[in-house]
Amino acid sequence: MRNILKSATLESKFPLLSVEHDCIISKDAEITVGFKVILPELFTVTSTEYEAIHSTWLKAIKVLPDFSIVNKQDWFIQENYEPDVQKDELSFLSRSFERHFNERPFLNHTCYLFLTKTTKEHSRKQSNFSTLCRGFIVPKEIQDKETAVKFVEAVSQFERIVNDSGFVKLARLTTDEIVGTNEHAGIIEKYFALSQEDVTCLQDMAISPAEMRIGDKLLCLHTLSDLDDLPSKFQTDGRYEKLSTDRSDCRLSFASPVGVLLSCNHIYNQYIFIDDHTENLKRFEKQARNMHSLSRYSRANQINKQWIEQYLNAAHSFGLTSVRCHCNVIAWSEDHEQLKRIKNDVGSQLALMECKPRHNTIDTPTLYWAGIPGNAGDFPSEESFYTFIEQALCLFTEETNYRSSLSPFGIKMVDRLTGKPLHVDISDLPMKKGITTNRNKFVLGPSGSGKSFFMNHMVRQYYEQGTHVLLVDTGNSYQGLCTLINRKTKGEDGIYFTYTEDNPISFNPFYTDDYQFDVEKKDSIKTLLLTLWKSEDDKTSKTESGELGSAVNAYIKKIKADKSVTPCFNTFYEFMRDDYRQELNRREIKVKKMDFNIDNLLTTLSQYYRGGRYDFLLNSDKDIDLLSKRFIVFEIDSIKENKELFPVVTIIIMEAFINKMRRLKGVRKQLIIEEAWKAIASANMAEYLKYMYKTVRKYYGEAIVVTQEVDDIISSPVVKESIINNSDCKILLDQRKYMNKFDSIQNLLGLTEKEKAQILSINMDNHPSRRYKEVWIGLGGVQSAVYATEVSLEEYYTYTTEETEKLELNNLAEKLDGNMELAIKQLAESKRNQIYET
Repeated sequence: MRNILKSATLESKFPLLSVEHDCIISKDAEITVGFKVILPELFTVTSTEYEAIHSTWLKAIKVLPDFSIVNKQDWFIQENYEPDVQKDELSFLSRSFERHFNERPFLNHTCYLFLTKTTKEHSRKQSNFSTLCRGFIVPKEIQDKETAVKFVEAVSQFERIVNDSGFVKLARLTTDEIVGTNEHAGIIEKYFALSQEDVTCLQDMAISPAEMRIGDKLLCLHTLSDLDDLPSKFQTDGRYEKLSTDRSDCRLSFASPVGVLLSCNHIYNQYIFIDDHTENLKRFEKQARNMHSLSRYSRANQINKQWIEQYLNAAHSFGLTSVRCHCNVIAWSEDHEQLKRIKNDVGSQLALMECKPRHNTIDTPTLYWAGIPGNAGDFPSEESFYTFIEQALCLFTEETNYRSSLSPFGIKMVDRLTGKPLHVDISDLPMKKGITTNRNKFVLGPSGSGKSFFMNHMVRQYYEQGTHVLLVDTGNSYQGLCTLINRKTKGEDGIYFTYTEDNPISFNPFYTDDYQFDVEKKDSIKTLLLTLWKSEDDKTSKTESGELGSAVNAYIKKIKADKSVTPCFNTFYEFMRDDYRQELNRREIKVKKMDFNIDNLLTTLSQYYRGGRYDFLLNSDKDIDLLSKRFIVFEIDSIKENKELFPVVTIIIMEAFINKMRRLKGVRKQLIIEEAWKAIASANMAEYLKYMYKTVRKYYGEAIVVTQEVDDIISSPVVKESIINNSDCKILLDQRKYMNKFDSIQNLLGLTEKEKAQILSINMDNHPSRRYKEVWIGLGGVQSAVYATEVSLEEYYTYTTEETEKLELNNLAEKLDGNMELAIKQLAESKRNQIYET
C-alpha cells in the first residue's frame, strides 16, 4: 500500500549504506571508523598531564588526510544503581550495603570517537543540503580504493599514537558493536533511542525547528558555532575551586563543565573539520584584501581585516594548521518543566567556560542528524568556525567518572561525585600491573576523620573474602564487628583477646607443635629477647646480638634432644643461668663483660622468670589457637602506657602472626597494628619491623599500620625506614587540621604535588544529603584517587565507637538472647523510620 502520509520513514532518509570491515559507509560514499574511548578518571589528572593529553591528540590528528572529520561524542546518561542482593554468598552487612544504594542515581559516561573521510565537495554543504531535506546524489568526487586505503592507514597511525600516550585508550568498534546483534543493540540503534541500553525498538521522531522529540524525549540544543560565542583565551585545563585550597590546585579540563559536571542526560559533540590548509589561507588572504578595499565604507571592514591578518600571521609564524570546529550539547527530558531547568543548567555550565550560551532553536534536527555515527559528513558547514587544531582541542572533555576494578577481589567504595558504589582492588591488581611491589598499607588519619569506619569497612570485606585477619587494637574500634562475627559463627571465629589483671594475655614464644625452628623463628625469638633486655635508648652491639642468637640455637638443640625439658621462657632462663654462663667461662677466647654482660641480661629478664612480676607473660601452658581462627582482635588498651609490658605483648602477637603466616599456604593474611607501633618503634625493633614488613609479602600477606598523630610519624626514623618505605599503599584521611604541617608529611611520605592536591581536597565538597567521609588511596606513587566511605545504617551501628550507641546496641542484643545481627537490624530500622518521619 502506498504511503500517503506527510511523514517520512527513517528508511527513506537513513544516511548510511553499510558496515564493512568494521567501517561505516554512508550513502555519500564516506568512510567512518569508530572507537570507544577510555579517558582518565575525574580529579586524577594534573595540569602537566592535561597538556600531555592535548599534545597527544594534536600529534594524532595531524596524521589524518585533508577533508577528514574528527567527531568526539561524549554520552552522559542518568542511571540508577541496581544492587545485586540475590547472591547466596552475600553476608548480612554486604546485603545491607547493597540495599542502601538501591536506585541511587548517577551519571554514566560513555565516550566514542568517529573519524570520517569525506570529500571536498561534501565538506562545504550547508544545512539546506542535509539528507533530511533531499534525496541522495552521488558526489562528483568519490572515495577510490587508494584514498580509502590511505585513510585506513592514517587511522591506524592515529590509534597507535593515542594508545602509546598512556593517558587515553582507544578500542576499535567492531561491526557487531556498530550494527548490533540479536542480543545487544549497536551504537546506531542506541543513538536513535538516546540511550546506552540494549534498545532494539526504534521510536517515532518529531522533527521541526520549534520542537524536536524522539519518543517521549524532548530535545534542547546549545551550540558553540560562532567566534563571538567563545572566550578570548583557550587553555587545556582550569582550576576547580570547590576542591582547591590556597596550597593546592584541583584541575579539570576546560570543557569539564559540560561533561561530568553537567548532571543531566546529554550528549556533548565535538567536531574538528580538516580542510585543505593551503586553500583556507588563500581564501583568507583574498578576504583580507576585499576587507581592505571596502574599509573606506565601514570601519568594521578594517577591523575584520586586522583580525584576519592576525590569524594568517599566527598560521605562518607558528606553523599552525587551519581547521573548522564546532561543539554542541544535546540535552533531553520527558517533562517540559524539567527541560526548562535543563536549558538553564546547560547555559550556566557554558557560562562557566566563559562561553556565550546560545540556545539553538533552528538547526536542532540537522545537527542531531549529523551526529549519527558515520554521518559527520552531513554536518552543515555554516555552523562551524575557523580556528587552529590547538585551540579546537581545548574544547575536548578529557576525563570520565570513576571506574570499578576488573579484579574479582576488592572492597566497595563510593564515587565521591555521584555516590555510585565502586569495586576497588588495592591489593592484588596493583601487584599484577607492577604498580606496587607489596600489599602493605600505611593509614594516617586524625581523630574524627573517619579512620575507624574506613578500617572496619575494609577489614570486614577482606574477612568475607577469605582473609585471615589479626588486629592489634588500643581503643575497642573493632569490638562491634568482632562480636557480630563471633555470634554469627557461634564462637568459632571472631575471637576477642583483652588484657585484664585477672586474665592477662600469656604466650609461649618457644612453642612449636613439631619442634621445627627455621631461621626466621630463631631471629624473631632473638629480637624479642633483645627487646626485653635493652631499653629504648640502648644500642645493641654485634657481639650481644651474636651471643644471644647462639644461646637461642643452643637451647633449641637441648629441647630437641631432651623432650623432658618443657619449651618455655622459664627453662630458657635456667639454661642461660646454668649452662650457657658456664659455657662462656670455659671458652678459650673470653667474652668481656663490656661486650656481653650475661649477668645484666639475667637480672633484667628475671622479672619474666618464675616468681617475677611478669612471669605469666612468656610461660603459657597452652598454645593460643590462631591457625584456624580467621578474625582475631587483641585489645591491649589497658597496658598501652606500660613501657615494659606493651612492646613485649605486641611483639609476641606479631611473632604469632608470622607463625600463622608461614603455616597457612596460599591463604591471604592481614596483620593490622593500630597505635601499638608507637611502643615498639625503638632502635632495637627497627630490624624486626623491617624484617616483618619484607617477609609478609612473600607469604601472601599484608601488614597495615594505622596512626593518627602526625608528630609521631615525623619524629620517628624507625617508622619511616621500617613501615613507610615498605608500604606501597598509602591511605590518608582528612588532613586539613594539619594544613600547616603538611609539607613535612608530604616529604616524609614522598607525595607528589598531584597527590597533595587530592589529599587536601578531602571532604571539601561533600554532598549535604549524604552521610560519608572521604579517603585518599595512593598506590606506589603511580595511581591515586579520593573515594567516599559511605555505609548503611546496619554497618554504621556495627562499626560505631560512640559509647552511647554501643550501649544501646548491646542492651538490645541482650534482650534478644545475644542475637547481635537481629539487634543491629532492629536498631537500624528504627533509626531509619525516625529519619523518614522527620
